[in-house]
Amino acid sequence: MSKIDPTLFSAHEHALEREHHLCPLCGGSLSVRYGKHGPFLGCSAYPACDYIRPLTSHSVELQKVLEGSACPACGQLLAIKKGRYGLFIGCTQYPLCLHIESQDEQGPSDVLCPACGRGHLVSRTSRYGKIFYACDGFPNCKYVVNDKPVAKPCPQCGWPMLIERQTRQGHKLCCPQKLCDYQTDL
Repeated sequence: MSKIDPTLFSAHEHALEREHHLCPLCGGSLSVRYGKHGPFLGCSAYPACDYIRPLTSHSVELQKVLEGSACPACGQLLAIKKGRYGLFIGCTQYPLCLHIESQDEQGPSDVLCPACGRGHLVSRTSRYGKIFYACDGFPNCKYVVNDKPVAKPCPQCGWPMLIERQTRQGHKLCCPQKLCDYQTDL
């Protein structure tokens, strides 16, 4: 039976200590802290020094260059990339050009945004995989609904759209306004 050399483990620990040992802002020691998003390195002189650094890097991997495509911002080629929240399409000239678009991003729908009246509601996917509908005029307009919008005005309150909602009684057309209780079967 072979014996494991314990110096192998201590050498690794010392290497980590050297890499993460000193705070670049104040020179204090860095230690592993735990937050709601996981472990990170933080200065031991906190709150006097608020230096933090993630333990893991969230790098972007290039999957495939899309031949014949052009970035709308700079005209260079686009590529399919894999990042922190999944696949997306981005410019190959990153970080000089910051243009990105989601693979499943859809064009504008026929439902006009009831909040701003200029944009259209488009389907989006949250980082958790849930579909929602938001105004394509974001960040100027932050109107969002969770259910599929329908381009029919509410007969009760006059709101310019209704939403399709799945209830216990089946599919319903409902008014998204909180003060309006209009709903009908599909």
